[in-house]
Amino acid sequence: MNDKPLRLGTRRSRLAMAQSGQVAEAVRRVTGRPVELVEITTYGDVSREALAQIGGTGVFVTALREALLRGEVDFAVHSLKDLPTTQPAELVLAAIPEREDPRDVIVARDALKFTDLPPGARIGTGSPRRMAQLNAYARAHGLDIATVAIRGNVDTRIGYVRDGELDAVVLAAAGLNRIGRSDEVTDFLSVDTVLPAPGQGALAIECAADQAELIAALAALDDPLTRAAVTAERSLLAALEAGCSAPVGALADLPPHSAPLERGDADGQIVKEMRLRGVVGTTDGTALVQLSTTGPVPQTHDQALALGRELATEMLAQGAAGLMGERAH
Repeated sequence: MNDKPLRLGTRRSRLAMAQSGQVAEAVRRVTGRPVELVEITTYGDVSREALAQIGGTGVFVTALREALLRGEVDFAVHSLKDLPTTQPAELVLAAIPEREDPRDVIVARDALKFTDLPPGARIGTGSPRRMAQLNAYARAHGLDIATVAIRGNVDTRIGYVRDGELDAVVLAAAGLNRIGRSDEVTDFLSVDTVLPAPGQGALAIECAADQAELIAALAALDDPLTRAAVTAERSLLAALEAGCSAPVGALADLPPHSAPLERGDADGQIVKEMRLRGVVGTTDGTALVQLSTTGPVPQTHDQALALGRELATEMLAQGAAGLMGERAH
């Protein structure tokens, strides 16, 4: 048995280190080999520009992929929502483990819920997707909010609330769960209010396409339902020709919502259908195209891709393309 340590490439952020540490532990279990973390600084980590300005897509990923291709690391862990939708031929997504909670959450002052925020409340987020949906929801429900563009890690963002600069910030539930800070959440945003980013809550474990033995070992960590869901979501994003900084939300899930049913192990009930929802909107929330489709749970990669493409086609027919003009050029 090869007991040479496997080198796992990771971003340096606290969240990246936490999720990479969790993957490293799982890889140790399935391979019996030690795993060492190799910290890599990406352009997205050092640039202070707004993500939409620096292109969004791939800014956290490129340096990790270059390290993989140069053989400096054996595999890398990404937040799936950061990955560009086109997969380079030399690299393979060896595993997409079971997804964490995909929802967005609010961390607000005075433990307030989203709908209890005072008139004129300032809500911080760096995401055009979140801005579009929060503003649309507020508009539809007579709430008066102002979305404020922010960047920075979890500490920085929550700091804006603690310091009184902002009334609330929006973050991903999965990130806070992974760094053990879910107790700071004051409200979970229902996916009926805000659809998450395509792939949100899921991780991708990537390695070079010629590493057959490693690919086979990592496959033990793959969750087929998560893979089918995020493949459909990312296919929708790709068909809308949108980068990960575009105002697109998508979620594929398996109604009903109860987790035991989703895993197909409650009373032997087998999940037969997957629902895919998509949304695109202008950041001020004045225009929103939101549609959903339900079909058999995809059994193949191509079926999952088709589910996403079909919904994207319907969204484009309803004017989605005209709402995506806010991309960086």
